[in-house]
Amino acid sequence: MKVTIFQTDVKWARPDENVENAQRLFDENADSDLYVLPEMWATGFATEPHDIAENADSIALRWMRETSRDRLCAISGSLLLRTDDGLYRNRHYFVTPEESFFYDKHHLFTYGHEDEFITPGSDHVIATWQGRRFLLLTCYDLRFPMWARYGRAGEYDAVIVAANWPEKRQQAWRILTRARAIENQCYLIGCNRVGDDKFCHYIGESVVCDTKGEALLACGTEKQEAKSVTLDFASLDYIRSRFRVLDDRDR
Repeated sequence: MKVTIFQTDVKWARPDENVENAQRLFDENADSDLYVLPEMWATGFATEPHDIAENADSIALRWMRETSRDRLCAISGSLLLRTDDGLYRNRHYFVTPEESFFYDKHHLFTYGHEDEFITPGSDHVIATWQGRRFLLLTCYDLRFPMWARYGRAGEYDAVIVAANWPEKRQQAWRILTRARAIENQCYLIGCNRVGDDKFCHYIGESVVCDTKGEALLACGTEKQEAKSVTLDFASLDYIRSRFRVLDDRDR
């Protein structure tokens, strides 16, 4: 499965421009099976969402769905939405031509006051595409290993983390992405943004790790870019069948 990460420079509260940017990157990289975007990729990471959140008719979500159907691919990334029940959600979508999965971020970033207006989710979500299973996580979730390690051993094949992870805590990003891949014996796809908002500076370093924590794909520092890698799930199955560490996990 060919996976492409869009490490974007997100423009604050400008969904139209961010969708145009995503479309341009897509047109330049139009042969992948799965595309992954950062956290709140259409608006920037807004903890006071009242004038920024999109509604259910989100232009960004429409783009994800229409592009997925037209190009027969899957697209993953989180959006800031005001849902029909009047609540604000940091909602991580995984859109395929046939259906849409979504995960509401469980661990809200209280240090940045995300919990004051955003409603957390309570459920794990595993999206399926081309016969493979993807656990959806969002940014701060990466710090909580028990949230990622649950259920039956080998219940998913890859973790997707959509993030706005700031430079000041970049070392944690580098370590935790590798750790989640190693301890869950899966691929880890981590998509981080670049650029600035009024709170933080972001340098990217998006990554795809294998079960050893080795980087199969590593985006650069500071620059917007799209990079691709092909994941060998048959190799993952073989590794899991031969080196059965998940059988010995804590229950």
